[in-house]
Amino acid sequence: MMLLFRQKGAGMKRREFIALIGGAAASWPLATRAQQPAKPVVSFLASLSSAYVAHFTPAFRAGLSETGYVDGQNVSIEFRSAEGQYDRLPLLAAELVDRKVAVIVATGGSEPAKVAKAATATIPIVFISAADPIRAGVVMSFNRPGGNITGVSLLGSALEAKRLELLHEMVPGASPIGVLLNPKYPDFDLQLRELQDAANVINRKIIVAQASTQTEVEAAFTVITQQAASALLVAQDAFFNSQRDYLVALAVRFKVPAIFNQREQAEVGGLFSYGTNFADGYRQAGVYVGKLLKGAKPSDLPVLQPTRYEFVINLRTAKTLGLAVPPSLLALADEVIE
Repeated sequence: MMLLFRQKGAGMKRREFIALIGGAAASWPLATRAQQPAKPVVSFLASLSSAYVAHFTPAFRAGLSETGYVDGQNVSIEFRSAEGQYDRLPLLAAELVDRKVAVIVATGGSEPAKVAKAATATIPIVFISAADPIRAGVVMSFNRPGGNITGVSLLGSALEAKRLELLHEMVPGASPIGVLLNPKYPDFDLQLRELQDAANVINRKIIVAQASTQTEVEAAFTVITQQAASALLVAQDAFFNSQRDYLVALAVRFKVPAIFNQREQAEVGGLFSYGTNFADGYRQAGVYVGKLLKGAKPSDLPVLQPTRYEFVINLRTAKTLGLAVPPSLLALADEVIE
C-alpha cells in the first residue's frame, strides 16, 4: 500500500509539473513583451521659450523621419525649457540625466550645450546654436568635436557686418544706426567688434544699446530713437529670437527700419532679415539624432555648418514705414513678401 501511495503521489507531481510548465510557456510571450525596452526618449534642453522651440519642431521631426524615426511610434520627444531663465538649465539637465534619455538636443545659444556637457559625459548631445561653438568651449573643432557632443552651428553671430552693410544700403545717408545687443550673449564681444569694424568701413556711427530683458528692450528702443538713429540692427541672440513678435511690434511702433537675423522675423512683419535658415538647422539636427539612435558616436559626426543664407524683404512693412526699397536689394532677395 505504501508503494501505491508513492506512485500516486508521483503521478500527481508529474501532472502538477506539466501544468506548471504549460502555464509558464503560455506566459512567456507576455513576459518577453514586458521586458522589451521602451521607446528611446529624445529631450530638448532649451534656454528659449517653449513657443519658440515649437515653431521649429516640425523641421526637427522631418529630419528624424529621414532616418526612420517617428515621434510616438519608435521614439518619444520631450521638452525642457528654461523659458529664458538660464539659471534653471543645470536643474533641467540633471533631470534629463536622471531620466536616462537617449539623446539631449541643446538649443538656444551655447549655454544649454555647455550645461548639458557638464551634466553628462555619456548621453549623446546634439546642439543647435548660432554662437561659435569653439569660442564657447562646446567643441574642440568642427571636424572633430570630441567627447559626447556634436551639432549644428548656424553661424549667426558672424554675419553682423553683412547685416549692417544691407541696412546701410536700405537706409542710406550719414545718420547713425542703432544696434541692439545682449550683453549676456556668448559672442557679445565678437558681435560688437565686427559691428564697429563694419561701421568704420561704411563710415557711419553706430549707437549701441544693450538689453537682456523685455523691459530693457523697450528702454533701448527709446534711447536709440532719442539719439536720432535712422535704422536699427537687432543682433543675433537667443533671447531676441524668442521675442521676435515683441521686437517687430516695437520697431513698427517706433517707426524704425530694422534688420533681423531670421526669416521668421520678416514673416511676422519685420522689415527684412539676413541669416541662415534655422528651420533647416533643426532638420539637420534631427538627422543627427537619428544617426545617434542607430549607434553612431557624436565624436564621429562633424559639426554641421550652413552653406547658404537667406535674404527676405517685407514690402508691406516697407510701405508702412514709407521706404522705397532699392532695386539692387530686391534683386538680391531670396524672397519678397508683398
